[in-house]
Amino acid sequence: AECAKIDYPKPDGVLSFDRLSSVFLSNTNHEEDQPCHLQLKDVSVPIAVNLAKYDAPEQRYCPAGVYEIVRDESGHSSASRARLQINAQNCVHCKTCDIKDPTQNINWVVPQGGEGPIYQGM
Repeated sequence: AECAKIDYPKPDGVLSFDRLSSVFLSNTNHEEDQPCHLQLKDVSVPIAVNLAKYDAPEQRYCPAGVYEIVRDESGHSSASRARLQINAQNCVHCKTCDIKDPTQNINWVVPQGGEGPIYQGM
């Protein structure tokens, strides 16, 4: 609340790119029905602590946009009407969430079947 919001420029397609294009280029593949490899130690923390105190930083530090705060249809910003949605199928396995979560509540584990990004030429 005490800090000014940073206004980042839109991706230019030359030096910076949008998230969905970058996830596409990583050739990420996860089976739709596999268990989520991004586990929360306490499911109440993302809303009760991270959203309330830090405005849900997981929405910003994840380069693939895996974490999303979903609000009720009325768009209320009330924490009681919000939930954390994890779009694990977009995960590029950078482990940023495991490292940067302020409460250390997210645990990244190896996905079932070794799926994930297929970086060509590495």
